[in-house]
Amino acid sequence: MGVTGRCIALLGGSFDPVHNGHVALGKYFATLLAPDELRVIPAGKPWQKNGLQASPEHRVAMVKLAFDRLPVPVVVDPLEILRGSPTYTIDTLRAVREELGPEVSLAFLIGADQLQQLHTWKEWRQLFDYAHICAASRPGFAMDSAHVPAEVGREFARRDATPQQIRETSHGLTTIATNLAVDISATHIRAALERGERADALIPPGVLDYIKQHHLYT
Repeated sequence: MGVTGRCIALLGGSFDPVHNGHVALGKYFATLLAPDELRVIPAGKPWQKNGLQASPEHRVAMVKLAFDRLPVPVVVDPLEILRGSPTYTIDTLRAVREELGPEVSLAFLIGADQLQQLHTWKEWRQLFDYAHICAASRPGFAMDSAHVPAEVGREFARRDATPQQIRETSHGLTTIATNLAVDISATHIRAALERGERADALIPPGVLDYIKQHHLYT
């Protein structure tokens, strides 16, 4: 389907806490796709994760601090938090598509760890009915059965497209960035903070100050 020119990149996550890997993912695709907006969507009650430690208010505040210097306008969307029920990406993409209409290009951004689990997501094949999926993988990460389930690999292979094609169509395509050298775990960061260890290299400075100020993860 043709697009009138707008492209919105979507980045979801627990952001508990937001870290440099999230920022790098958003910045990479902001540069690659040159979207009109990066919409960051903190999870409400993610169904595949146990309870979140930081409150929605703290996670939203941290996201705003983390993404304040990207080369595109950034909007923090509380859609999933306000939903108040288990968070499914398919429901979020449907809601965003309904809000923005059929013509806008929607690019949903994920990391390599999410790519490996994509086949476990609710109605994962239907995600392509509402958005493109843009994945960032580590250097050397292979789209083979040892890394990615075969059905996911097949879908990505047949939908593979250039950034320009993603900008010019509304949904249904994929692209994989294979040179984003970021491998950071929020779980490991929380554990380090709980032990009183430094996490300066993993968390944006403003976010780290916020965590200390509000005594989070201690």
